[in-house]
Amino acid sequence: MSDETLLEFPCDFPIKIMGKESAEFQSLARSLVEKHTGPLADDAVVSALSRKGTFVSVTVTVVAQSQEQLDDIYRELTSNEAVLMAL
Repeated sequence: MSDETLLEFPCDFPIKIMGKESAEFQSLARSLVEKHTGPLADDAVVSALSRKGTFVSVTVTVVAQSQEQLDDIYRELTSNEAVLMAL
């Protein structure tokens, strides 16, 4: 396996996190990412409800420092049972 990546770091990198709609989920999604990035600006976090309002997607744009950091963020997100999907 190669450590090569097509990304050049640091770079802006959007991460979409999906879960059931609740005020808690949006806060949770942000805090899980902030464990690896530090505090995020409010405009770096955007939420959108599903058509029926059951689910929410939270897009967090981070300034990624390395592939390892991104991998750590994805592991953190996907290991949390409230996160249905992370892209």
